[in-house]
Amino acid sequence: MAERILVIDDEDSMCNFMEIMLGKEGYNVVTVTSGKDGVARLREDNFDLAIVDLNMPQLSGLDVLQEIKSFKNEQEIIVITAFASVDTAIEAMKLGAADYITKPFKVDEIKLAIEKSINRKSLIQENVALKKQLQGDNSFDNFIGTSESVVTLKKLARRIASSDSTVLIRGESGTGKDVIARAIHHHSPRCGGPFVSINCAALPETLLESELFGHRKGSFTGAIKDKDGLFKVASGGTFFLDEVGNTSLAIQVKLLRVLEERQVTPVGGTKPIEVDVRLIAATNADLEQEVKGGRFRADLFYRLNVIPIYIPPLRERKEDTALLVDHFTEKFRRKMNAPRKKLSPEALRVLTNYSWPGNVRELENTIERAILLNRSDTIEPCDFPEKLSQPKAASVVTETDPATPTLESIEKAYIHYVMAQTEGKKSEAARILGINTSTLYRKLDKYKMAEREGVGESQGQTGGNRR
Repeated sequence: MAERILVIDDEDSMCNFMEIMLGKEGYNVVTVTSGKDGVARLREDNFDLAIVDLNMPQLSGLDVLQEIKSFKNEQEIIVITAFASVDTAIEAMKLGAADYITKPFKVDEIKLAIEKSINRKSLIQENVALKKQLQGDNSFDNFIGTSESVVTLKKLARRIASSDSTVLIRGESGTGKDVIARAIHHHSPRCGGPFVSINCAALPETLLESELFGHRKGSFTGAIKDKDGLFKVASGGTFFLDEVGNTSLAIQVKLLRVLEERQVTPVGGTKPIEVDVRLIAATNADLEQEVKGGRFRADLFYRLNVIPIYIPPLRERKEDTALLVDHFTEKFRRKMNAPRKKLSPEALRVLTNYSWPGNVRELENTIERAILLNRSDTIEPCDFPEKLSQPKAASVVTETDPATPTLESIEKAYIHYVMAQTEGKKSEAARILGINTSTLYRKLDKYKMAEREGVGESQGQTGGNRR
């Protein structure tokens, strides 16, 4: 569609010239011969650009410019005049003119000014659209659910977003801790800054230290140049520290310093660097138990736990299952360009009754698989993995008195259950549990389950494989 240009000039000859010249360039041109008519036209219609003569009777070009900007501040306006002066040029630019051109002007000059102005408007509109899309992709609405626990969770997260306090998000793997962290950032005063995240469980200690705090050239083998740490990269924004419970005590000391002094010292460096970040940490571990066991520093825990947020597992908010299923079905249908699909009542019953050890992430993967494999317009239970329909998959079997189970006993029983389901295959069990294999080894050692569960892929392995 051709860009629309409004020409406001009291000289008929200039209006005719601009209409013919710009029309040949492919623009849709409308002309008016008074400032009053020009303002009225812009109130009732939209134009990509307005070209305004400076010297007009009744309402001058500067008056027109000021009035237009009062109700349509984003309007692109070029001022033209045969009576140029430094004062009027400065005044026009102060009022928001995109350009100031003196008559008589060269045709190429006005064409270039128009092209620049319209391109700038297009870029601004694109930027606004991208910001809206970004905010939409990271809004609290992306955390799907209408259950009481989810409504309460989102109210709390919205309330704390405007602060700069440290947040500790707790919940099982796959519950959406990263979704909440991103939403908090994008509704905070820091939304214009970076959102940087790292999964502490995914890296060995030496590499994690370098990633978090940076390093200096020559500080270790392979450090061929200085590198900024992610805390510095996140300066001015938010740093999301996922699975903080998996950090070593040495890393925890450095994290404590960041929170207390807002400084980091790169590996191999001696001079601390100031950082300005809001820290959001997340964990699926029971940090209180980790503190009691000496595996997590109490002072760091209290520093992180300023504003605690708990995300309930999917099995505790079954009423949200249907909403999540609809969301993921439509998401993957569009992604795969597949026809619309619905779930049979039996298929929805299976999904609702399943315990979802991998939580929302596991449900999402299940729906993606079903959309990919299903060839009809109705998804049936046969489109799901067989384990979803097994009766024992509907609940976690505990090894303790079900009336008063502790969180530790539930975790122990659940690991036992998953290890049994995977026939001792630790990599598969770790995937279902949502933790890495080294974390699973530590938990097996902690609960003294290593020997009893050492079947399947662990047979023939030595203790050297444990971390």
